[in-house]
Amino acid sequence: MTSRFQELSDKESKYFFHTYKRLSLDIVRGEGSELIDRDGKRYLDFFGGLAVNALGYGHPAVLTAIREQSERYLHLSNYYIQEPQIKLAERLIKASGLRKIFFANSGTEAVEGVIKLARKWGKGQGKTTLYALSNSFHGRTMGALTLTDRPKYREGFDPLLPNVGHIGFNDVTALNGAVNENTLGVVLEFIQGEGGIYQVSREFADSLQELRRRYGFLIIADEIQSGVGRTGKFFGFEHYGVQPDIVVIAKAIGGGLPLGAFLGNERVADTFEVGNHGTTFGGNPVACAAGVAVMEQVIDGRLMEQAGRTGEMLLDAFHGMRAELPALIKEVRGRGLMLGLELTRPGQAVVDELQRMGILINCTNTTVLRMLPPYIVTRQECDRVVAALREVFRSLA
Repeated sequence: MTSRFQELSDKESKYFFHTYKRLSLDIVRGEGSELIDRDGKRYLDFFGGLAVNALGYGHPAVLTAIREQSERYLHLSNYYIQEPQIKLAERLIKASGLRKIFFANSGTEAVEGVIKLARKWGKGQGKTTLYALSNSFHGRTMGALTLTDRPKYREGFDPLLPNVGHIGFNDVTALNGAVNENTLGVVLEFIQGEGGIYQVSREFADSLQELRRRYGFLIIADEIQSGVGRTGKFFGFEHYGVQPDIVVIAKAIGGGLPLGAFLGNERVADTFEVGNHGTTFGGNPVACAAGVAVMEQVIDGRLMEQAGRTGEMLLDAFHGMRAELPALIKEVRGRGLMLGLELTRPGQAVVDELQRMGILINCTNTTVLRMLPPYIVTRQECDRVVAALREVFRSLA
């Protein structure tokens, strides 16, 4: 490490609450699918800013949108109608088939808004209980944390919100036993990200829809990580033929700038009244302009379909590696460019070795190698990752 990096590291330790385990990298810029450190070393980024950098780094469409909007104005109060918000809302409503939208700053903030929307919708109907799934992750603010079923995030922060329960992931019997006429809604990631790239089963999704027909609760889809084209479809739930009542998005939609949103169908479209909810910075015009550029590239530029095809190629390669090394690779999971390899041992050593080789991935849930590359990643770049993983796996095996 350079002396400059050590200086920055010392100041980080001195000035910041110790909430992050920082990587020992001194990144100074990004280009395409690569990050570049102060010494000029290039790293192929399959970490992807945790699903934020869908178009990679320095995408000209995003940079142009940011520059042009920043020259007009950086911020207006949400008392004003703003063209960038309208343009992005129109694109998202069309892509989702939903009716109304609210822009926030982040995924967790959008989840908080959804909890308020659901509570107000259920008031007077006797519907009070929200359910989320085991192994879930919905954010770190108090409402989102209540929905999150991961002890390492929840411990020490009690008491959390009342009238929130958890149902075993893909446990249809537990689902049938939990929901009833008092159920307000079920919140779920159709593909769990932080939990280890686990997918909802077809049986569970079908049962959830049938129970909604019977009891009239809300299905609330958290698409913060899996949405905006990452799985080869615009939303992860589209792989199941489900139409949720409320959908939460964030991460990729801002093109690298902070932006989140929730969308609702006709059941909840008239729930909020003036003054019920608000935000100072949510729907920032520069972030929304970047979001319009993202939508144009993902949908009009067909990067969503490219993400699906590239993901299928990577999945095939990973399944081949599992066949070679079943004692090391327990399972391969994912859709599109939201991929996970579960190992039979902790995965951090693999992450560290790949970093030494100039490839960045993430380990979640201790044993799952998670990969969230940009949609622009090339076949040659994918081949490089596959070859490097095979080399590391064989050395471990």
